[in-house]
Order: sequence, then C-alpha cells, then structure tokens
Amino acid sequence: MGRQTSIARSILRAVFYNSQADKKRLLSRIVIFLALFQLTLARFREDLFESLRIDVWGIDEDEYKESFRKSGKRSRLNPIGDLGYSGSTFFTTPNSKFLIKSVPRRFEYSFFRDDMLQPYYEHMRSHPSSLLVRITDFLYTPYHTLGGWLGLAPTHHIIMENILFGKERDSRSKEWETYDLKPSSYFFPERDIMNGALSSDATKERLIDEFNDKVRITSEEYSELKGILEVDTELLEKANTVDYSLFLIRIPASSTAQPIGSARVSAWRTGVTSTDGMWKYRAVILDFFWAKHKLQAQAMTGLVQSFNMIARKGPMSITTTPKEYRERFLNMVDEIVELQD
Repeated sequence: MGRQTSIARSILRAVFYNSQADKKRLLSRIVIFLALFQLTLARFREDLFESLRIDVWGIDEDEYKESFRKSGKRSRLNPIGDLGYSGSTFFTTPNSKFLIKSVPRRFEYSFFRDDMLQPYYEHMRSHPSSLLVRITDFLYTPYHTLGGWLGLAPTHHIIMENILFGKERDSRSKEWETYDLKPSSYFFPERDIMNGALSSDATKERLIDEFNDKVRITSEEYSELKGILEVDTELLEKANTVDYSLFLIRIPASSTAQPIGSARVSAWRTGVTSTDGMWKYRAVILDFFWAKHKLQAQAMTGLVQSFNMIARKGPMSITTTPKEYRERFLNMVDEIVELQD
C-alpha cells in the first residue's frame, strides 16, 4: 500500500468512524502506535464543525459524507499535486466539492487548534458572508504514533471547501486562471538576494503570483468585497496572523460551471461577473495559520532583523507586524480593482 493511499484511508476512517473507541483496547493502542503511514485520526471539536456546516453554511450532513464516496461505491480520495512550500499533501473528494490539506508544521496546527479555532467559529457564525475559506473539519492524531514522530505521515489535516469546484466538468476548464495573491513589496530572499541568482527560476516562480490585469467590477461590488475583507482581516490582525493570501479565480463568463452555493454565501464565492462581460471572479482568503507569537515565527523575525542590520532589505511577509500586513493586503486589493459603473 502506497503512502498516499494509507494517508487517504486514515482521513476517510476519521470521517466515517469513531476511532476514539480503539484506544480502550491495549492491542489496538499498540497497533496504533506502530503505524507508519495509516495513522489513526479523529475529528477535533466535531460538534463545533458540525454546527458550522449545518447551522451556518447549510451543508446537508448526508450529502457531506457522500462527498467522500464515489457514486455510492467504495470511499476514496483523489490525490492532487503539490500546491506550495509547506510540504502538505492534498486530496479532493470524488465529487471535487472539498479539499483535504495536511498541516505538517506544529506551530501552524497548534495555532489553529489552540488560538484560532474559537474566534474563527464565532466569526463565521456572526459573519456568514465572510470570505475566509470554509474549514469543515479538523482531523488530528489523538495518540502518539511512530509514523508521526518520524514525520512519515501527517498528523493533522483540514477539510475545506474547494473554491475551484465545477472546473473539472467545464468545457472551458483550460481557460480558468488562479492567482494566490499577497503583497509583492516584501523582502523575498529567493528573489531579492543577488537579484535571485542563488535560486532557480522554478523556485522564484512559486514565490508569489502576479495579476497583470484588473478586476473590473462596479462600485457596489467593490464596496461589498472591501467591506468583507476589512472585517475578515480585522479578525486575522487580532489573532496576530500574517502571510495570508487572497485566492482569486478568473473564469470565462460563458463557463457552464455550477459553483457550490446557497443563499448564505457572498457572490464572491459563487462568481461575480466583470463589467465587460468577459469573466467571472471568485475569491477567498487562504493560509491564515502563520502566527507571530509562535516560536518559529519569532525566530524567523529575529533572523531577518539581524540580516537587515547589514543588508537593509526590509521585512518579509512572515516577519512584519499583523497591522502592517493587513494594510498592505488591503492596498493590494485596491490596486487590482478597476471600477466601471
């Protein structure tokens, strides 16, 4: 059995079964500890996420679980390629409605679990139009495991909405464009030290996306977008978070793709049509797990500050203050928008 298959089975077992019962049996606990890839996972704060799914987002529980099956047959997940620097594994459900991402770095999953989860829950309940990505489950390993200690398999995963839903069945799927947008004015060592000579072109291309066009919308649509982002980023600033991104999707206006939608979502989740009639836009905020008060973040900040005593390159997106990052993030949104009433 391959590593990805074992990880996928661990995730599915957590979604469909209560693995907490296994810990009562000594033999089961020994087997759990010796697991290398197929770790025993459980759903963290299952009641809280169920409340979000049903009461806030209007997700039917039976349909949610059926998303993890293939046409009513054996459950399985679809592995997808590497999407970033974090070393995460990624899967989609068979119907592509949900994305499963591992969270391998301790300082990130401990921040979400211990510091961010309750404020996130309260924010999503009081702001149903929020553009923070919708996290529908948080899976964790409730026991010590050999595979987890050795780093052979991830011990934490988030299940979240797939904002790209509809692309696979769209006849114009090759024309879909995605942009993972962050303020580009920060110091990026791979790009800015010796003009990038020490890094490969492939590495530099993955640093940050550039949107070399404009999001053409009306003043009313801009006011809605900016208002939502201001409220969402206020939460992230209070949580001491930086380095989050605006995930922007641009879809041909003639696309037949049907988004995941209900009366409880902002139009920016389902698709806002550009004023020139050429595109539809979707947008969410991703990757809000980098907290400034965590040890690794503090160590990186100290390192960059020491480097800047000589090189004077300025802060990185992960070492700046939450207030300053929020300001640049919102300014970035202003820069990519063109109002056309």
